[in-house]
Amino acid sequence: MSVYLHFRAVAESEIRDDHTRLAAFMSEAWENDDAEYAAGIAHSINKSWDAVHNLYAAANALYTDADEPWNLAIYGGRPVPHSADADPSDPPLMLLEPSGVSQAARFLTTVSFDELWDVVDARFSALGWTKQEHLEHHRGLQEFYGQAASAGHAVVKAVWA
Repeated sequence: MSVYLHFRAVAESEIRDDHTRLAAFMSEAWENDDAEYAAGIAHSINKSWDAVHNLYAAANALYTDADEPWNLAIYGGRPVPHSADADPSDPPLMLLEPSGVSQAARFLTTVSFDELWDVVDARFSALGWTKQEHLEHHRGLQEFYGQAASAGHAVVKAVWA
């Protein structure tokens, strides 16, 4: 079974703090993922997003004054609560406001991937996670968050199983 963390950039003015509406929006976005990915407004990571988060958490060891911007790219944002009438099969959703998107973009462009990898290499390699795989995730997130921040967008995150 594939499980994805799906990211979608969206103008803040288009977001309603309504889980049912936002889940429908994300479902439609997921159906159009290829086109939206090509347009730079969507991104997804299959299964290994927690490992990517752990890679970024290595920044905590490298930059003691980092103020935890490393946490924003994967798990940053606030949960969008299910309403009483929500479909229980709707995915969990997170919303990262434009200011958080800008912080995530700054972190992703200023952090040294090689320095992060040096911190986690032995542990990640023992688990079979490759440097190239994580570098590709990192570059994809750099591009996605960079475009979202430039546009002043928020980012909605959904988990699809």
